[in-house]
Amino acid sequence: MKRFALAVEYDGQAFNGWQIQPDRQTVQGVMEQAVGKMAGHPLRVHAAGRTDAGVHATRQIVHFDTDANRPVTAWVRGVNSFLPAGVSVLWAQEVPEHFHSRFVATARHYRYLLLQHPIRPSLLAGKVGWLHQPVSIEAMQAASAYLLGEHDFSSFRAAECQALSPVKQMLRVEIGQQANMLYFDFSATAFLHHMVRNIMGALLHIGKGNESPDWMAWLLAQQNRAVAPPTFMPDGLYLTGVSYPAEFGLATEPDRRYGLI
Repeated sequence: MKRFALAVEYDGQAFNGWQIQPDRQTVQGVMEQAVGKMAGHPLRVHAAGRTDAGVHATRQIVHFDTDANRPVTAWVRGVNSFLPAGVSVLWAQEVPEHFHSRFVATARHYRYLLLQHPIRPSLLAGKVGWLHQPVSIEAMQAASAYLLGEHDFSSFRAAECQALSPVKQMLRVEIGQQANMLYFDFSATAFLHHMVRNIMGALLHIGKGNESPDWMAWLLAQQNRAVAPPTFMPDGLYLTGVSYPAEFGLATEPDRRYGLI
């Protein structure tokens, strides 16, 4: 039996999230069908993280086990020939049996793209978030500093979150702008369900001038989802990479081949 890791990109609009659900198209569902066809037997495909409906990925990392004897290229071009247009395998690599795409990951990386423009997007509909009014990047950058380090992120945790602990370590937050597109980069050891989208709601609330940047510290201290702003739209959220120990030799950093994405 061999274990392979794959890097996968997908358009979240085409799927009802990652995890298999009855009678709904999911990324895991189509991946297992495609990889299973190439392997010649049913199998389970495990992911580094379960993205929600509408959330995209430029570098999701998955793994599977098989006893099929195939060249590594078959797990890229061959599998892609069985996948729908909204998802593609970028690369494949054999990994040791103790590799697990989720449990040995050391960090996950997300980017949120937000179009700041009076008119809603049409060509980029579903690919970017949208805000019709101006926001202060400086205020949001100041607020984001309170997120760094280890915290109880219960104020940004969805009610249906199944994580054993709300305590996570935020490693990096960066907010920048190119023309009228804002980008928000988040890196953490792990993320709670809806955590990035809930943080986005709070950052934009501050960016609009509704609260001062230090309100973010207050939100964290409350450890109560009910006091925080609503969950922001999924459209502009991308899983852009997953980090692993060097021993596995995986190329997992985002390459930005689509520019800002």
